[in-house]
Amino acid sequence: MHKTQGFIIKSLLLGLLFSANASYAACADYLSNSMRQLHSQQQIDICQLVKDKPVLVVNTASHCGYTRQFKGLEALHRQYQEQGLVVIGFSSNDFNQEAKDESKAADICYVNFGVSFTMLAPSHVKGEGANAVFAMLAEKTQAPQWNFNKYLINRDGEVVEHFASRVAPDNKNLRKAIESLL
Repeated sequence: MHKTQGFIIKSLLLGLLFSANASYAACADYLSNSMRQLHSQQQIDICQLVKDKPVLVVNTASHCGYTRQFKGLEALHRQYQEQGLVVIGFSSNDFNQEAKDESKAADICYVNFGVSFTMLAPSHVKGEGANAVFAMLAEKTQAPQWNFNKYLINRDGEVVEHFASRVAPDNKNLRKAIESLL
């Protein structure tokens, strides 16, 4: 191989490596992981899903008094998805309110409430075993005290605001906060 060709190939490879690292670096560290979709083998690349988009993260459970909030979360998703909002539900049994059978939890989400936003397989959202997203949310705001806590994250991966379980998805302050990020 000629020296010039070798230099061009190395330059191209370095350029590809730099652009791949630049897009990877654009994602906040705590979002740079994959998690399994609820009742599926499909892995969701969270960074790719939320890149340059505002995000509403919610810890969910299928047998909680707040479970009916799925309907309101779906309404938020449908209303704001075209403007870039990503809603992600993190199912969890940390408060002993999640169906033991993941297929039943999925039925509650998808069949009973028509959820079409991203729902992730059960994981821990509090304590030592909290997934990376909720570990960071606890550090920046507070760990969820119950199911259906809502965390609003801006396009840069920074936590903007935390809303407790009792704040319904149609709450005017929650909607106003979401609209400020769109």
